[in-house]
Amino acid sequence: MMRLIYFGILAIGMWVSPALSQNGPLKIEITDGVIEPLTFAVPIFEAENIEAAAIATEISRIVATDLISSGLFREIPANRFIAQRITFAEAVRYPDWRAINAQALVTASVRTTNTGRLTVKFRIFDIFSGVQLGSGMQLGGSTQAVRRMAHKVADQVYERITGEGPYFDSKIVFVSESGPKDKRLKRLAIMDFDGENVQFLTGNENIVLAPRISTDGKQVLYTSWESGFPQIYLLNVGTAGRKRLPTPDSGMAFSPRFSPDRKRIVYSFEQGGNSDIYLMDLVTARSARMTSSPSIDTAPSFSPDGRQIVFESDRSGSQQIYTMPVSGGTPNRISFGNGRYGTPVWSPRGDLIAFTKQSNGRFGIGVMRTDGSEERLLSASFLDEGPTWSPNGRVIMFARETQGAKGAPSLYSVDITGRNLRALTLRAPASDPSWGPVQR
Repeated sequence: MMRLIYFGILAIGMWVSPALSQNGPLKIEITDGVIEPLTFAVPIFEAENIEAAAIATEISRIVATDLISSGLFREIPANRFIAQRITFAEAVRYPDWRAINAQALVTASVRTTNTGRLTVKFRIFDIFSGVQLGSGMQLGGSTQAVRRMAHKVADQVYERITGEGPYFDSKIVFVSESGPKDKRLKRLAIMDFDGENVQFLTGNENIVLAPRISTDGKQVLYTSWESGFPQIYLLNVGTAGRKRLPTPDSGMAFSPRFSPDRKRIVYSFEQGGNSDIYLMDLVTARSARMTSSPSIDTAPSFSPDGRQIVFESDRSGSQQIYTMPVSGGTPNRISFGNGRYGTPVWSPRGDLIAFTKQSNGRFGIGVMRTDGSEERLLSASFLDEGPTWSPNGRVIMFARETQGAKGAPSLYSVDITGRNLRALTLRAPASDPSWGPVQR
């Protein structure tokens, strides 16, 4: 089966030559059983000119690190290579790679110009079948976009071998925290999926919570105490310009999320000790009430098709998860396990809902089918909360906080099978992650 791969025009000036590729025999079968990581080799990429040497080394290492981070790949170290020098143009010596049990090989060449342009050509090989996976590809851009270039290469390797969508070249908005636990300063920040390139979007003058990035990655909704009580703000990622959204008077607005088409938002509005879910049209700025009950309804999230929402409510006497059509109707309870459920969020694939669960004095991150069946916990600790999905629906990121007076939050990710629990390395405490789309 043939498929055409397009990246499109990228905002950073990176371009791609589209290439026709085919589904090769090298595949990872991903199930809930035990997965033996696929062994791969990434020799240091060839530098076509002296100025490209350091960049070629950096890109090759980022590609390898990205693949390893997925938990689906295991790298063969360079000291096991039989060939001492691997050039991009030479034919692959398959027996040499089979001898060290490599299943996949990635080769590339890198060239720079004195005008700051960067070109990367790369190929992916199935070693045991002795074939190249699809045609070679070429990326071009600025020498200031080295990490993005590497993430794009890794995304293509990941996609061709696993058959799943990419996620390495994506951004995450989160709350960066500083100061003592009882006087924590918080501000919005954005970073690459791996925790690199952190940039701040707001100052730390006001308490900010629960940022939610749009499906195109260009805007962020968040809750701020700037006015003295919770209100919803809309921020432009590119300019950092922001505005307060006009929610009903005499109450507190919080927990906003975009619809998939970014034309509407859902949010919670509290008044007189009771909170309900509201729907706002971003063009007219008009809000309509979606729920009406003497309970706390909050943390709404759209389904990928925009037709339903999922939210948490204590209308049954304890905190549980409900779904309902955006057009209106009676909410349908879907959580029935032991414990309390909160912060539900629909997978971009549409098949699962992630949530936070409190049970037996611990908090964990779990997933269930959209009808509440097949519930599974993926993590548990003193406090795990606030799941967010990778763009391909394969990985969940969340915040984990440690106990005690010096306890602080940090960000973790986990595969939807419950394997490959990993902590991100950040310089400061972090919470409330929101995973954006793959960049174009």
